[in-house]
Amino acid sequence: MDFELDPPRGVGPLRVGMTRTEADAALAALRDADVVSESDVPGRHVFRPSGLMINIHCRNDRLVAVELGRPSSGADAVRFQGVDLFNLPARAVVEALREKTPVEAAEDDPASFVAPDLLLSLWRPFEADDAPSEEQGFFFSSVLLAEPGYYDTPAQAAERVRLSGAGA
Repeated sequence: MDFELDPPRGVGPLRVGMTRTEADAALAALRDADVVSESDVPGRHVFRPSGLMINIHCRNDRLVAVELGRPSSGADAVRFQGVDLFNLPARAVVEALREKTPVEAAEDDPASFVAPDLLLSLWRPFEADDAPSEEQGFFFSSVLLAEPGYYDTPAQAAERVRLSGAGA
């Protein structure tokens, strides 16, 4: 199955802002009923037969973020505007994304990257850009798509609320 990220709106049937009940149902629909993983936690995450992990984050009864973990087989693909986020080397992913939007190394983890305008983050446990045999560092391990404000500090969140109230 192909999963096309549509930040910050969502991926597939998982739409940021939907209720927890809707998100739980959408997540359950992404399970393969013939191959249910023992690692699945309903309302939290599912593992597809490819090894692709799909995890939902809810706050205040609303879906605020979706995280996808790298599959172990090619049966599922995760893309953003045609860029295969898990099957291309991390360096190639960053270069391709930079042709579309600003991408920065994460402040606290330079092996990982954030596309702040898209609210998209890409993570790997360490950098191994010159070592393809080190899959965990050569490829990204997970991607997170989130709603505006997901990464805000408390002060930034308060300012976002203040500004949204000022425009009302």
